[in-house]
Amino acid sequence: MPEIEAPLAILAELTHRCPLQCPYCSNPLELERARQELETDEWLRILDEAAALGVLQVHFSGGEPMARRDLEALVAHAAAVGLYTNLITSGVMLDDRRAAALAAAGLDHVQISFQDVDDAEGDRIAGYKDAQRQKREAARRVRGAGLPLTVNAVVHRQNLARLAEMIELAVELDAARIEVAHVQYYGWALRNRAALLPSRAQLDAATAIVEEARERLRGRLVIDYVVPDYHAALPKACMGGWGRRFLNVTPSGHVLPCHAAETLPGFDFPSVREASLAAIWRSSDAFNRFRGTSWMQEPCRNCERREIDWGGCRCQAFALTGDINATDPVCGKVADRTILEAAVRESAAPPPPLIYRRIGGEQPVRPATVVPTAG
Repeated sequence: MPEIEAPLAILAELTHRCPLQCPYCSNPLELERARQELETDEWLRILDEAAALGVLQVHFSGGEPMARRDLEALVAHAAAVGLYTNLITSGVMLDDRRAAALAAAGLDHVQISFQDVDDAEGDRIAGYKDAQRQKREAARRVRGAGLPLTVNAVVHRQNLARLAEMIELAVELDAARIEVAHVQYYGWALRNRAALLPSRAQLDAATAIVEEARERLRGRLVIDYVVPDYHAALPKACMGGWGRRFLNVTPSGHVLPCHAAETLPGFDFPSVREASLAAIWRSSDAFNRFRGTSWMQEPCRNCERREIDWGGCRCQAFALTGDINATDPVCGKVADRTILEAAVRESAAPPPPLIYRRIGGEQPVRPATVVPTAG
C-alpha cells in the first residue's frame, strides 16, 4: 500500500438537476432528485474538511451547479478557507447579476461547455432550445466580470467536422484555454456509444487540427486534448490512480474515487453524513480497495507500467468485461482488447438515435441531421 497523500482536488457535484439533456453526460443513469441533495450547511462543512485535509482545488459541478441558489455562498466559503474555486457550467443560467455575484464571492475560474459551434446542432445535442446563443452570452459575461474562461468543447462523431471552428470560437470568446475532450464512455455516454464514438480516421483528422492550432495559437490559447480510450494504445491512470489525487462528492453526499465509481458492484460508498472526509479518504474500504498494486491480476501484477497506469480505469474495465479486477481492455496485452475493437467497428454504421439524459427515464432524440463524412 503506497503512502496516502492528500487529495489534490474535490469535485463537488452540487446537484443532478440541469436544463440540458446531453446524451454523453457522465452522471449516472439513475439521477438523484432535489430532495436528496445535501443542505447548504452540509456543503460548508465539507469545504472546511476538504481544506483541513489538504485539498487545493474545488470544482463546483453537477448537473448544473447554478441550479443551486446557495452557489455564491459556497464559492465565498471555499475562497475563505483557501480553496481554488472553479465553476463547471452549461452557462445557460448565468445572467449579469449572478456573474457579478460569483466574481464578488471570490470565484477563480469558469469552464463553459459547448456542444457544437453550429447553433442548430448544438441545441439538438443539448436538448435545449437556444442553448448555444446563451452559452456565448454567458462566456462574454464571464470575461466581462474579469474571470478567466475555459471553453469545454466536447467532441464526438457527430460534431468533429466542425472542430476547427470550435477552436476559433474559443479565440473569439477570449478564452485562455480550450479543452477539446472526446467523449469518455461512462454513464449516459456509454448508453449512447454507438452514436458518438468516432472512427480512427476522424480521430486522426481531429488530432491534426489540434496540433496545427496549438502551433498557430501558441501564447494566445492553451489547447488541452483528451482522446477516447477506445483508440488509445495504453491504459490511462484514471483520475491519477484510484484514491490517489481526487475525490468526488455526489449530490446526496456519497464520496467516490471517481465520478463513475457507483457503477461498480460490491461497494458501499461512504457518506459525508456518516463520516468525515479525512476518515473516508484514509480509512474506508472503498478508497483502499484499488490503492497500490496488491489487488492486480496478470499481466498488470508484473508489468513495468503497474505504477504508471495502475491497471487502467476500474469503471471501464467492469463496463466492458464484467470484472472489476480485470486489466483495462485498452491494454494491448489482454485478449479483452477485442471488445474495444468491436465497438470501434460500430462507428462505421450510421449513428442510431441518441438517448437524452433525463431524470425519470430515457427518451430517444431524433437522429443527427448532419453526419460528418470523414472516416
